[in-house]
Formats: sequence, structure tokens, C-alpha cells
Amino acid sequence: MSTGAWAAAHEQSITDPTAFWGAAAEAIEWATPPTTVLDDSNPPFYRWFRGGRLNTCFNALDRHVRDGRGDQAALVHDSPVTGTAATFTYRELLDRVATFAGALASLGVEKGDRVVVYMPMVPEAVVAMLACARLGAVHSVVFGGFAPAELAARIEDARPVAVVSASCGIETTRVIEYKPMLDAALDRSSHKPESVIVLQRPQARAAVGERDTEWEELDWDELVSDAEPADCVDVEATDPLYVLYTSGTTGRPKGIVRDNGGHAVALRWSMENVYDIGPGDTFFTASDVGWVVGHSYIVYAPLLTGATTVLYEGKPVGTPDAGAFWRVCAQYGAKAMFTAPTAYRAIKRDDPTGSLLAGYDLSRLETVFLAGERLDPDTYAWATSTLGVPVVDHWWQTETGWPIAANLRGLEPMPIKPGSPSVPVPGYDVRVLDDRGEEVPRGTEGAIAIRLPLPPGTLPTLWEDDQRYVDGYLSVYEGYYLTGDGGSVDDDGYLYVMGRTDDVLNVAGHRLSTGSIEAALAGHPDVAECAVIGVADELKGQVPRGLVVLKGGVDGAAQGERIRAELVQRVRDEVGAVASLRRVDVVAALPKTRSGKILRKTMREIADGTVPVVPGTIEDASVLDALTPVLRPSP
Repeated sequence: MSTGAWAAAHEQSITDPTAFWGAAAEAIEWATPPTTVLDDSNPPFYRWFRGGRLNTCFNALDRHVRDGRGDQAALVHDSPVTGTAATFTYRELLDRVATFAGALASLGVEKGDRVVVYMPMVPEAVVAMLACARLGAVHSVVFGGFAPAELAARIEDARPVAVVSASCGIETTRVIEYKPMLDAALDRSSHKPESVIVLQRPQARAAVGERDTEWEELDWDELVSDAEPADCVDVEATDPLYVLYTSGTTGRPKGIVRDNGGHAVALRWSMENVYDIGPGDTFFTASDVGWVVGHSYIVYAPLLTGATTVLYEGKPVGTPDAGAFWRVCAQYGAKAMFTAPTAYRAIKRDDPTGSLLAGYDLSRLETVFLAGERLDPDTYAWATSTLGVPVVDHWWQTETGWPIAANLRGLEPMPIKPGSPSVPVPGYDVRVLDDRGEEVPRGTEGAIAIRLPLPPGTLPTLWEDDQRYVDGYLSVYEGYYLTGDGGSVDDDGYLYVMGRTDDVLNVAGHRLSTGSIEAALAGHPDVAECAVIGVADELKGQVPRGLVVLKGGVDGAAQGERIRAELVQRVRDEVGAVASLRRVDVVAALPKTRSGKILRKTMREIADGTVPVVPGTIEDASVLDALTPVLRPSP
């Protein structure tokens, strides 16, 4: 166990959070310094940096230009789906943001107003987010291409003054027109925004202003042509910066609130201490601005730091091949990259020997960070041996906005243990609890919870629903935030996250995590990726079923029986006969959300014969259609 910089920082952050976060806040420029670092007067609603006033956009752009970084690259847009690339300096990005903020202001957008952003991975999406922050308005980014029902629910809940959209998004094989889906969503919503702004893309231009609507429709270029640049509007540290709705919700969507002050302090601290990224470094995060990873580590954290961020409109494979990430890292000199394990599993499936690395100079790439799905040891080993740099698993949630557990490469690099995201990040008092709310012994699995208060940058509540925040996160264990994940802590203090607690199987009274069984399956040399679900069984309550995707070049038809038998034996050898894994199916693909999460719950519902809940964030619904006869064979 470390007794060095990490241990000292973590200890201080828990025992004296005022001193720890007060020092971290000095990296942010305040219009008015906070009078109280931690306001704990109204638990469980803790607030950070009470009394402080700032502007997040000023900290992300203006101060860098003022302090001499105006000519440094701020944002690189790389779009293999359109065959274009562009680089924006801090000065150029500031000019665009200030002008668009002026355009929004001319439409009546003011501090506290909400603006829904429904856009693909284009520079204008970043501009729109920062322009809202500049005005003190609250942006709510909805993943581009979301179906009308999900978009309408978010418009209904956020009640935006304006919606900023694009005419289309572009996938590897198709163009997705956004405007018809936006129109359908606005028709469904009882709330009508005052303005709809559309960025016209040449791949599919949208008809603007031709239909009879209750809202004003404007072309992006038309709107900004006469706009006067807007100055920054200072807001309270506790005022909301954005609302981000979690995916896959039913009923009223769940809006995660992120405040201005705590968010800026936490993300700025995390860049140098977790990711070892400082001013002038290049950071490549392969995610989407519609997800929390995109908010935090494409847009805000790199720019708050004075780094260069890469906005990538493409895929890990297919644009044009499994070497896409290596090209981007080499072309822009990325010091670190961050994506989901599922992206690396896709690369490994298409290029298992890593042959596409040849010809790309990755000498400046020092670290790869993975999060979003559990990083299985086999994918970790492949990525580490292929790239020759540390591959760092880390764990966090939409709700937290930045890592809960990580190997802090800037603060104190620690030994990496495959299967573990390493140690709790300073600010997070992580405990593993049993059903009674008591800590379990080291090495024993339980529910992962975080003792309150949560650190800065995490959700202070849900949008206009304090009670739902308490009921959903704080009610199971008094004084704790329930993460919804299960796991354990080893003797060295390393955390192991084994999956959502609803993915814990109860096999004849034995509690088994799907993560441990998946780790056994993933270690087979022919398996590219896998998933384990628990299905109902009359005798044992639940039994596990495995689904595996084979690596490219492996003939499933010819070798499937051998591979399946070997997989069943691997689980017996590594987990034990108690796992009762008898069935493993070889499938072409696993159903995932667009952020890369495997839809285990949906597959389990199909297998159990119940009506599955298919989230609007599903990447490819046809994958579920193909799996249905496998999961639920006809009688």
C-alpha cells in the first residue's frame, strides 16, 4: 500500500476537505473568491465553494488568450467520415464562442436559461456548450441522433429557451438526418422553445422555416453573421453549468446537475493529477460530447487546463480501419488517449496482432486510459503488449463527472493490477458494505458506496427533483452515496469493480458476479469480447449464460464446439463448479449503447421471456434482433 503522495493527498481530502479543495481551487480564476469551501449546513445537500463567483468559459478560453496561449491549438476536429480536419487556436475558438454567445443573447438567452444542444461531433457543438457557459445559461446536450421520444422527454423536462441542432450526423455507412427527428420531438413536447438554430451540413441540408411552427427557426450562419460578441457573465459557484440526462431512463428522465465552481476545480485538478496532462499537452478522448466523458474530457477539462483537445468524428474501426486511433494519436502528438474498453476489444477483434500500428509514430503517447465498461485482464494485456505503454483502467459514473478510482499518473503512478481501477481518487471515501451497511472484510464482495460528502464536481442533486436524488442514491445506507456497483478491496487497498449489483447472480444461494465469469471467458485466446447474464432457473434460481464474439479470422462454424467446451471448462477452473455455467453461445455481435456499454439487462429480460426495455441509446437495434432467437429459442 502506498505511503507516498497519493496516500497523503487522499488522507487530507477526507480529513480536511476544506484545506485540500481550497488549495485546488487556486488553479481556477475567481471573479469573487469563495467564502466557504464546503458548505455542510444542509446535509445531504452539500455545496462547494459557496460565495464564489466565476465564469467557466472565461477559465476555459479567455484567460489562456490573455496569458499568452492565444496561438496554441485548443481544439482539433478530425472527421474521417467527412474526410476533413481543422485546428482552432485558443484565440480562434474564443472568437467563435463569443460570437455565438452574442447570437444566443440576441435571441433572449440569459443567465439560468436552458439550451438543448442536439448535435454530432462537430466543432459547433463545443462552441454551443461554451457559449452557454459564457452567458451563464445551462446547456443540456442530447446525444445526436436520439429518437424523438427521448429527445422530447428531455425538452419537456429542461424547458429550454432554445434548441441548437444540426441538419445531420454521419455514421460510417449512412447519413442520419436530425431535423425530422427534432421536428417530431418538438411536436410531441408540450414545451415549445422560442428558437431553433440549425447548423447546415452539406451531406444533408435541412429545410428550415418552411413548416408552420410555434417556434422561430434560424440557420446557424444567418444567426451569427450580424451577432456582436458577448462578454462573460459571472455566476455563483453553486449555479448549474449543465444538466445531463442519464441514458436508458423510463418515465421522467433523470437530469444530473453539474455546478460551475466544483466542476471547474475538480476537472482542473484531475487533468494533472489523474491523467498527467498539463498546459500545452494534447489529449485525445474518443467519446462523444453527448456523454459525460465528452463533457468532462473532450470539452471542459482539457480547455480549463490549457491543453489541446481532439474532437474525433469517427469510429475505432471502419473509418477506415482498426488503425484509426493510432493515426489520430500520431498525427496530433497525443500524450494520452482515453476511450472505452469496448473500443479496444473492437480493434483487437479486427487486428489481433496489432499489425496496423506499423507506420505510425506513437513515441509521444505515454498512457492509455480506459473506462465505461469493466476492463477485462485479457484486453488489458493485449493493449499493454501491443502499445508498449501503461494502460490504465479507471472507474467513474455520469453522476460523479470525474474518476472515483484511478491510478493517478500525475500524482503518484502506482503498480497496475489487471482487473482493478487501482485506488480511490482523493475526495472519494470509498467503502464496500454488506446488506446491513457495515464494511466487509478485505477481499469480500459487497456494495460499493461513497461516504458523504461527495467531492466537488459530482452531482449536488437532480434537476428540480431533490427527493428523487435522495431516494435514488442516498436512501439505502444513511450517510452514503450508493454507486449501484458491487466489488471488493484487496489487502493493498486496490478496488475491484465487478459490475452493477443487478448483475450479481444468485446461483443456488451462492452470490457470483458476472464480472468474474466474464474475466474467465475473456482470457480465452479466441475470444474478442464477451458478456454473461443470469437467467431464471427453476432449480437454482439463476444460472449464468455466456455470449462470446470471436476474434477476426477464427472460424466459429468450424471451431465453435471446441471453443464452447473450452470456455465452460475455463469457468469451472477459474471460478468453480458453483458457477454452473453450462451454455456459451458464439454470436456475431453484442448489443451496446452508443457509449459502449453492453446491454446485459436487456438480454437478460429477453432470455427470461419478459418484455425487454430497449434504451434509446442502443447503437444497433439489429444486433438485438439477431440475438433474440439465441437468447429465447422458439418452443
